[in-house]
Amino acid sequence: MLYRGSCHCEAIQFEIEAPERVVCQDCNCSICSKSGFLHLIVPKSQFKRLKGEENLTVYTFNTGVAKHLFCKICGIKPYYIPRSNPDGYDVNVRCLMPQPRELVIEPFDGQNWESHAHALAHLSREA
Repeated sequence: MLYRGSCHCEAIQFEIEAPERVVCQDCNCSICSKSGFLHLIVPKSQFKRLKGEENLTVYTFNTGVAKHLFCKICGIKPYYIPRSNPDGYDVNVRCLMPQPRELVIEPFDGQNWESHAHALAHLSREA
């Protein structure tokens, strides 16, 4: 299924390919829990930016590997390049339109990221 996504002001727009039944992760790390990000990691080939690259700003912390991409206008982070999956994109399910017909939310222990990140590696591999 093809989903469209955007930040709040729609200055940043993208499309992803994903199934109707989406399995996503709810991470308990500080940045994800404070921003309410629901993770859907997809391979780069299933992601297409439609609009707004010039409106993105990058935030990094800790190792600086993950590239947290925010809209300069409204401040929403609709997707980013995750440290666990630099070969893919991590999309905020809450920014998708339409919302998936079925959403399965799995807890992810990001507070202990180093011990659990390997469990995400398969999500950005081509099917």
